Amino acid sequence: MKIGYILNTYPAPSHSFIRREIRALERRGVAVQRFAMRSHDGDLPDAGDREEQDKTGYVLSQGAAALIWAVFLTGLHAPLAIWRALGLALQAARGSEAGYLKHLVYFLESAWVARRVIETNTDRLHAHFGTNAATVAMLVAEMTGKPFSFTVHGPEEFDKPAAIALPLKIRRADFVVAISSFGRSQLCRLVDYRLWPRIKVVHCGIEPQNFDEPRPLPAARPVSLVTIGRFSEQKGQLLLIEAMAEVQRRGVDARLVLVGDGDLRRPLERAIAQEGLGHRVTLTGWQDEAGVRRALDKAHALVLPSFAEGLPMVVMEALVSARPVIATWVAGIPELMQDQRTGWLVPPGDALALAEAITELAATPDEKLRRMGTTGRARVLMRHNVDVEAAKLAALFTQRPRTQPV
Repeated sequence: MKIGYILNTYPAPSHSFIRREIRALERRGVAVQRFAMRSHDGDLPDAGDREEQDKTGYVLSQGAAALIWAVFLTGLHAPLAIWRALGLALQAARGSEAGYLKHLVYFLESAWVARRVIETNTDRLHAHFGTNAATVAMLVAEMTGKPFSFTVHGPEEFDKPAAIALPLKIRRADFVVAISSFGRSQLCRLVDYRLWPRIKVVHCGIEPQNFDEPRPLPAARPVSLVTIGRFSEQKGQLLLIEAMAEVQRRGVDARLVLVGDGDLRRPLERAIAQEGLGHRVTLTGWQDEAGVRRALDKAHALVLPSFAEGLPMVVMEALVSARPVIATWVAGIPELMQDQRTGWLVPPGDALALAEAITELAATPDEKLRRMGTTGRARVLMRHNVDVEAAKLAALFTQRPRTQPV
């Protein structure tokens, strides 16, 4: 079986879970064609991402003439289908914040991908994220007659489902994947209950072979914390700086390393300076997978103060590294963690609660932290093995596709 994966920007440092899923499918003998609208415009520190870049066909880099020519060729091959796809693009544009012009661009992108799908005898299509990649997958399916599916991660898709025509895409898809039970519940809200069986849960997963025996907790104190991810409003790093300032006022000695980068780097640097935390807080920039593991190995715990989430891979990676986690009680995180058993869950947006959890962690004996880490590691290995989850996805790919949208 050959699957066409349709993605927006790929690969990207924050999307390593897609690469892991693709490689797990390939280990099962599933051939995967990678189609991305654009390449990542920054550095790719991970060698695995650079390898994926070489395997990916980029649509927009083909140029406008090639995309228009693809519309012509696809129209010759299936004249009725190309008009149906255009109508579907305009239907998706109604009420969309992207507007009609962008949906015409999606239509052009889809024609180029459709030509490649036909030329390579691709059997079906799968997109990640319910935004423009799922739109392109839906239009390619209309042009080629191939079934399509897509994975919804959240939280952005849940914030504005009508603006991205998410209900329409769910109705027309062969199946839809949510990465957590919470995510599935949000998708079920958008469509008639008769479509709920079409919405499946397939978790993101880790590669256990990359996490052999975990390194012991750092022997030395003060307590060392790490947070990993894109610097953005939804990840809550600015709130974490507030919490660290409160921890400092309480006389608790704690250190924090922020791994990642993004639009909020400058505001974070200003907040660190204003709170007098320059000697306690370090920013490293993006790291490759080995660098992330080293950062976790050097830490007593991970902190993830997110305001909104899907099912964060970094929590899985911390738990499988036998590190306790302080995280917020949002989205799929409580499905990953158990409060007081694998770490601490706190309300989102509450800097004092976050500071209290850090204070409690700093006072927790190493033996209890080790027990938390062992419990979390066992939980992730049991529930989030990427090869097990890829087997579930492969089984969905091999099922007989539906013939008509509902």
